[in-house]
Amino acid sequence: MKHLKLGEILIKQGLITENQLNNAIEHQKTEKGRIGEILIKFGVITEENMAVALGSQLGIPYYTSDNIELMMPQEDQDLEKLIPADFAKKNCVLPLSKHLNSLTCAVPDPLDLLLLDNLRRITGHEINLVVAPQSAINKAIESFYFKEDSGGEELKPTMLSDAVQKSYQKKEEISKVAPRKAQEATELSLDKLIAKAEEAPVIKLVDLIIRQAIDERASDIHIEPFENKINLRYRIDGHLYSLPPPAPHLHLPIVSRIKILSKMDIAEKRLPQDGAISAKLEDRTVDLRVSTIPTVWGEKVVMRILDKGAIPLELASLGFDTKQVDILRKCLSLPYGLFFVTGPTGSGKSTTLYAAVNETVDPRKNILTVEEPVEYKIEGLNQVSVRSDIGLTFASTLRAFLRQDPDIIMVGETRDLETASMCVRAALTGHFVLSTLHTNDASSAITRLVDIGIPGYLLTPSLVAIMGQRLARRLCQKCKEPYEPSPDQHGGITFKSDLIYRAKGCEECKNTGYRGRIVVAEVLVVDDDIRALISKNASAGEIKTCARKNGMLTIFDSGIKAVEKGLTSFDEVCSISVEN
Repeated sequence: MKHLKLGEILIKQGLITENQLNNAIEHQKTEKGRIGEILIKFGVITEENMAVALGSQLGIPYYTSDNIELMMPQEDQDLEKLIPADFAKKNCVLPLSKHLNSLTCAVPDPLDLLLLDNLRRITGHEINLVVAPQSAINKAIESFYFKEDSGGEELKPTMLSDAVQKSYQKKEEISKVAPRKAQEATELSLDKLIAKAEEAPVIKLVDLIIRQAIDERASDIHIEPFENKINLRYRIDGHLYSLPPPAPHLHLPIVSRIKILSKMDIAEKRLPQDGAISAKLEDRTVDLRVSTIPTVWGEKVVMRILDKGAIPLELASLGFDTKQVDILRKCLSLPYGLFFVTGPTGSGKSTTLYAAVNETVDPRKNILTVEEPVEYKIEGLNQVSVRSDIGLTFASTLRAFLRQDPDIIMVGETRDLETASMCVRAALTGHFVLSTLHTNDASSAITRLVDIGIPGYLLTPSLVAIMGQRLARRLCQKCKEPYEPSPDQHGGITFKSDLIYRAKGCEECKNTGYRGRIVVAEVLVVDDDIRALISKNASAGEIKTCARKNGMLTIFDSGIKAVEKGLTSFDEVCSISVEN
């Protein structure tokens, strides 16, 4: 018999239509979450419909309003000691009965593999699941764990054991991975290490770590070994959050599994390595860039998540001011010239560059890119990945590009004189070139190019515009808190809006007050005044002053406009820029 998906079962039972399922799938692409949860949120189905559908799908017992009164934990089996109240309430799980080494539990979502794994570890039993509506389970938990004793006083909930309680500290509401008892990591033979990495629990654990990170909109996953523990952290909206890690003895199998997936040398532990993974997630493919380095306690792994589906590669969707988008599009329409995006590491330069190039895609144009490595694969672009080990560098690839009849060239990063010279040469010979630089602002990029050896007389005819940018956390639109700004409160700065917003925190944003990020930028257009200053070897400060007189908004100015629009907070703008 064909194993139907949840959506197919709901349609077959006449609970939803295909259009409702398709709407939920579209919503899932942007808001994440399970299909069933989305349908309940939309009011299309009830929790009881969900329980019946999941029970039918998985072939396990389920409770409905017809038999919910039977969902009562067995007496005198010490079930509250196997699953303490704290854990039961946090994870919505109710122990029902125990037989030999089997424990039967009621849950609203039997597909939550992390919860199932945690239950096995905490109880030491094999787990049998039954499905029930979440509200019914919560009500039964209150009745079972917090019932009154004969004296009428409320019993205190059973506390987690010290070991389990410690493992759930600093949960950050991001993951439910629970560590086993710490065991000293030991070196294994290569054959045993590969065998361990291919074991089902390790495969599931690595898959869950990656999937959870994608669901939480993380940009990076950090797996860090220490003497008696592993640190597991996600970078979300630019900030690192810790979550309960796997047991220390699983470090080697986890790293080995990741190396196998990313086609690294599993036997090499003394040198840094780089690799890549393509993870298929329902209807889209997510690329992961993997890096390992040897530390004193073992190899640290960082996985950069490149989810093109989560980031719209359109300039207007990244948070730029409308006027800035118009300036950028005008620059991108020029037949030749040199355009730079600047900012520190992690400021979104590559994403902006991809969005800019994406807007120039045209069947009538030959667009070439050279990157290290290729982060997003875009149809219509001829993309080359740098390989310095075989002599395929930025400069050598650029030289080859000039013989490929290009219209537009994108260079991932300009880091030396040779690459910068080739970019200038390409711009001067009738091509439009886009690249990135590591400088703090737009005006500093000009002095940086001069400092590395590009003569001013070559920059003045080739340079079109420079954009400096930062990423600011976007205020959570569900809980942001309005207030009246006062000049004393904000260092003498006045706002055009009577009300601005600050972070508050809610369940939607994990109590951070922020969800997602926006670009805060400055666009320096190289006009005649700027060209004159370049010819005179003017300082970055003089160039910035001139650009501001000609109408350029600095990063701080753009940030203040974003605050006035309610997109971010004043504190966030101050944390990413300086007033000048």
